[in-house]
Amino acid sequence: MIDIDRIRADTPAASRLAYLHNAGAALMPAPVVEAMKQHIDLESEIGGYAAADREADRLEAVYGSVARLLNAAPDEIALMENATVAWQMAFYAIEFREGDRILTAEAEYAANYVAFLQVAKRTGATIDVVPSDASGELDLHALERMIDARVKLIAITWVPTNGGLVNPAAAVGKIARARGIPYLLDACQAVGQMQVDVEAIGCDMLSATGRKFLRGPRGTGFLYVRRALLQQLEPPMIDHFAAPWVSRDEYRLRDDARRFETWENNYAARLGLGAAVDYALDIGLGPIEQRCRLLADRLRGGLASIRSITIRDLGRTPGAIVSFTMKGHEAETIVSGAATAGITIGASNPSSTRIDAEVRSLPPVVRASPHYYNTEFEIDRLIGHLAGLAPR
Repeated sequence: MIDIDRIRADTPAASRLAYLHNAGAALMPAPVVEAMKQHIDLESEIGGYAAADREADRLEAVYGSVARLLNAAPDEIALMENATVAWQMAFYAIEFREGDRILTAEAEYAANYVAFLQVAKRTGATIDVVPSDASGELDLHALERMIDARVKLIAITWVPTNGGLVNPAAAVGKIARARGIPYLLDACQAVGQMQVDVEAIGCDMLSATGRKFLRGPRGTGFLYVRRALLQQLEPPMIDHFAAPWVSRDEYRLRDDARRFETWENNYAARLGLGAAVDYALDIGLGPIEQRCRLLADRLRGGLASIRSITIRDLGRTPGAIVSFTMKGHEAETIVSGAATAGITIGASNPSSTRIDAEVRSLPPVVRASPHYYNTEFEIDRLIGHLAGLAPR
């Protein structure tokens, strides 16, 4: 269902690298790179303002592309500098008071959790971690038991930075909606790897990046905010784009999600993001998700045959992030050795998901993350390389 030859032709580095680091920053396809280069060239020829004016229709179309990706409306989309800013603009728009509770998961990402800590320090709100079930996923029954009138927000990471876990995002959404609790979903590692439908998930806010499985440029991200919640949120900071200055003593927030944006932007990167979204939509997120799981399952199966390797993945249906350790070898040493062999993988430190790492006593883990443009041969190359490191 996927034309691998065409896609790899659009990905020149794939001819010289077994690139399995898509959870960090994926290889951009040629149309993404070309869209950015063309706009930079245009800016150099006629200036940034004139270039933005000339490309106004294409820049506006990015909102529609992201909306189609998420099954949202364009006015529910804000384009941001990165996923962290997107998540922060949503989170810090919520007013917390002493006694308010934030519910999150054990595998929550560090960038989000330190924001919880800061708000707790400032306001007296509390952070309550929902335990995991036997599979490692967020325990839905525990979540329901923990909800009371003081819960102000449910905020989880859908696909954590390591561990292969895919949390039950839609089931959490069903609980949040039934109780009328705002639900913020970090979808950085999900978008571009799997189908994302905000209506089916039931989240009120969702943040994501361009650089990971979406195959867009670094320095891009987006925020979705459900229209029904949008009017209740005032961004933690604004400028005259987000809130036009309508009289000497008055500003007026925009009616759409662009109230979370600022006036100045990297338009070349935005066009690259739009090209990346369109590229993924053209292939189809269903086939992409299916191939990602196939390749990740192949990798896990091969790693399981190497006795010195321990696979550190969780969940009933793990995604395309494969985490493992190898007896007698540090994670960074494995990563550097693989790079010498022409195989790009990564590592993840316990501080990235501290609670999960402490619960499971995790050291730094190796993280291999295949994507749809990878081949079975590349998966087998990594397995063979690691088998060569194992004691005989």
